[in-house]
Amino acid sequence: MTSGFAFSDDNKRYHTLNYHNKHMYGCRVYKATVDVGLSCPHIKNGEGGCIFCAQAPRDTRSVREQFDAERERILKKDPNAKLLMYYGIGSNTFCSAERLSGLLSEARECGAFAVSIATRPDCMDVEKARILSGSDLPLTVELGLQTIHDKTAMIINRGHTYADFLSGYNLLKAHDIRVCVHIINGLPGEDASMMIETARRIGQLRPDGLKIHSAHVLKGTRLCEMYERGEYVPLERDEYIDIAARQLELIPPETVIERVTGDGDKTLLAAPLWSRDKIAVLGGLDKRMADMDMFQGRKFTE
Repeated sequence: MTSGFAFSDDNKRYHTLNYHNKHMYGCRVYKATVDVGLSCPHIKNGEGGCIFCAQAPRDTRSVREQFDAERERILKKDPNAKLLMYYGIGSNTFCSAERLSGLLSEARECGAFAVSIATRPDCMDVEKARILSGSDLPLTVELGLQTIHDKTAMIINRGHTYADFLSGYNLLKAHDIRVCVHIINGLPGEDASMMIETARRIGQLRPDGLKIHSAHVLKGTRLCEMYERGEYVPLERDEYIDIAARQLELIPPETVIERVTGDGDKTLLAAPLWSRDKIAVLGGLDKRMADMDMFQGRKFTE
């Protein structure tokens, strides 16, 4: 059964990454995640990083070794898969221009089909944008925002403002770079109306992609200390599903929804434990949107 949504050929009422890859490339594309040891400026300057950030051990193997291990794992699952090199740990433009250029070269030399680079908006400048725009592989920059609300950004110790995000985002788009924006629901001090407003404002930017997930309380973080003291209460699953469905209605239909839930490190996750069951969250979102006749972009306005 099809939903009738323009960017779907199944029951989905939002523009999934699977649909995008199938119709853009004709196959499934899998992310091969590698760690190149880069940190972020907010940790390096002594501010300690975001309150939800767990400083997990880093992978010290070479990029080639990590990518080859990922390739073996993925091809066992799907022999016809194409692999995307995902620089997804740390802020991967928090480096010299020469290092950034080297990351693109390594992706190509390892045989990656495409490349995705996760970073922060305050780790971008004109020279880096120019290097990224020259990639000879399909490239996406995943730009972490989390919230448009500067008050929340201060509470979570984010280290940049919404204005900083807009500067980084606009710089990337001025260089014709595909951008996927990352937001988090359930941050301390935010109610549903604030989360909805974040989605509305991001939708007006018409990003190429969007990732949404709930705040994860990881052991050893300052957010976990708040949780244990009763100062922070995570969203319940049904709350999260309702908010995410309402957010999707504010995102233009052509924006690819690259994630609508996420699972934290299961060895560190203290809450919300429901986030471990991604299938239940995805199924609940599908049901909510079908029951309420909701579609991505239904309430989008310029």
